[in-house]
This record gives sequence, structure tokens and C-alpha cells, in this order.
Amino acid sequence: QVQLVESGGGLVQAGGSLRLSCAASGFALPINVMGWYRQAPGKQREFVATISSGNYLNYAESVKGRFTISGDIPKNTVYLQMNSLKPEDTAIYYCYALTRANHWGQGTQVTVSS
Repeated sequence: QVQLVESGGGLVQAGGSLRLSCAASGFALPINVMGWYRQAPGKQREFVATISSGNYLNYAESVKGRFTISGDIPKNTVYLQMNSLKPEDTAIYYCYALTRANHWGQGTQVTVSS
């Protein structure tokens, strides 16, 4: 059974840091890309950052310079270090993996208080 399990969310004050982790398991096909998306209340899910099997990194403009994605695709793990958090970063953060299809975790809540 394919699973993406996130951890590391929580409540933090503006300017603080959090580190999200995601572990994937049960994949029969190799994962090509892993990353993070987020969905704030009343908004659509949006791209945050991804890392490819070739270690190509991609970031949303809104998080560049503040968030750092890292991971080991062959080991099916990905992390998101979030620094200088802002209240507008408050959202449910979803782990993402791409094989021939898109796969999503259940999400972890990140709340940034002002």
C-alpha cells in the first residue's frame, strides 16, 4: 500500500522555524519527484517546493530564501526546513510524490501566529 507520512507540523510564532519530514513507502515504481504543497483555509492547494531524482530544486517565489527542501529520493524521504515563518504560511502542508501518477500524504498542520 502506497503511503506518504508527514510529520513536524505545529504552532510557531512569526519569525520562527519548523522542519517537516515525509517518508514514502509501498511504491512499486521509482519516485521521480518529491516535494511539498500547501492549502490555506478557503484557498486552493498551491505548490511550495520540489526536489527531483536528479537533485533539481524548485521553489515557489513566496518561500524562496526562507524555505529549504532536501531529501534522498532513492530512500524515499523529503524534508522542508521553514525559517522566518509568516502568518500567511499557515496552511495544511501535503507531501507529494510523482511516479507515473501523483501521490499525496494526509497533510500536517502548520500554524504561524502573529
